[in-house]
Amino acid sequence: MFLIRCGRYVRSTMSGNSAVMERLEQRAQQADQIIARLKSQLNELKKAAVSNNGGKEASLQAENTELQAEVQRALKRLNVVALETSHGGIQIPLPRPFSSQANGEMQESEVKVQMSDPVLKSKDAADQAKPAPKTAKTDKKEKKEKKEKADVQRAATDEPSITQVDLRIGRIIDVKKHPDADTLYLQQVDVGEAVPRTVVSGLIKHVTLEEMQDRLVIMCCNIKPAKMRGVLSQAMVMCAATDDKVEILIPPKGVVPGDRVSCQGYPLADNFPPQMNPKKKIFEQIKPHLRTDANKVACYKGSPLEVEGKGVCVAPTLSKAEVR
Repeated sequence: MFLIRCGRYVRSTMSGNSAVMERLEQRAQQADQIIARLKSQLNELKKAAVSNNGGKEASLQAENTELQAEVQRALKRLNVVALETSHGGIQIPLPRPFSSQANGEMQESEVKVQMSDPVLKSKDAADQAKPAPKTAKTDKKEKKEKKEKADVQRAATDEPSITQVDLRIGRIIDVKKHPDADTLYLQQVDVGEAVPRTVVSGLIKHVTLEEMQDRLVIMCCNIKPAKMRGVLSQAMVMCAATDDKVEILIPPKGVVPGDRVSCQGYPLADNFPPQMNPKKKIFEQIKPHLRTDANKVACYKGSPLEVEGKGVCVAPTLSKAEVR
């Protein structure tokens, strides 16, 4: 009984296995068919790609061949250049054309010159030794320095000096009090001209009327005439002064009206300007340098005022005082 059952089991198992094998074989056949179909399609695609790119492939092959030939020619040229350079030759390559970069900008290729000739090397060294060309900045700086120097020289030349002041000896030939001012004298002064000059002076508080009469004085004759209480004053009497005292300067002995007063070290001008330009304030710039020294001598920048051949001008008592 047991044997019968085993036989049945074996038969049923074998029949089941054969069915599985048949299914596997069928699937294998289907897979082979699919693979064959895919291979056929792949071959067709490859043929189509070759037919479409056949022209480009030929062009690339031709370009590759040309590049290889160019490389060979370049190698030959390099060999020739190396041979010439080793024998002292000079290689001066031509500028290469502009090369386009990835960002679209154009950059010029650098040109290098091989200087193996000693003569050319020495010339290049001499060129390097030459001073650099002036830039706009250095040129502007040099112009500024020249202008400043010229301004200093011009200022030194244009600076007012005692040579521009017409100082003369005068004699007071008439003096009286100003009719409209209690502190002013009205004088007629002979300065060596055909007609005496009218002079108004504020000296009443410092000099008596008797001391003024027929007195020799030093006059500034080319200041701008100015009206003083209705009277036009045509000159100025030179005095030494402090805050509380004024003294008329005393000329040297032997002088006469019209004698020129000069300053030692400053040449006496042949022709004084008839009138100092008030806009330039010439006398105002000279006045701070006019003082009496320790010996009461009237000086300009320390140089005495004098009448040549006759002596210096002095103050009666004031030393180191302002002259005005």
